[in-house]
Amino acid sequence: MSGVEDKIASLGLKLPEVVPPLATYQPAVRSGAYVHTSGQLPMVAGSLPVTGKVGAEVSPEQGKELAAVCALNALAAVKSVIGDLDKIVRVVKVVGFVASAPDFTGQPGIVNGASELLGEILGDKGVHARSAVGVAVLPLDAPVEVEILVEVAE
Repeated sequence: MSGVEDKIASLGLKLPEVVPPLATYQPAVRSGAYVHTSGQLPMVAGSLPVTGKVGAEVSPEQGKELAAVCALNALAAVKSVIGDLDKIVRVVKVVGFVASAPDFTGQPGIVNGASELLGEILGDKGVHARSAVGVAVLPLDAPVEVEILVEVAE
């Protein structure tokens, strides 16, 4: 187990298995010193724990927790490509999509769930640029989806 995975365990979490693709794509792809993940849904043991729009069927608190699940799934996708999460030099960018009720405007707070978890796990290596985008609907009626870009050691 890597130091990063030890940190994940110390937070009471477990790195999940990579979520299988829902269509024709790879969960993560390496290009040079960077790994780009596909959008990761908050899948737990192969299914979504909750569906719907944040600000309607899903509370902001739930949405933030689900964004953290997405980030953990993204780290699993990164590991599937590089083998050892200790090779992460830094998280460069996080993009979060929040399926939002029409009057919900708190997307940044939801995506904080992913950003905060990456910071807890990776420390300064987890500090990143970010976008938080409200959308009408996500695959499988997921409330949130997160993708990350990480720089890795050669």
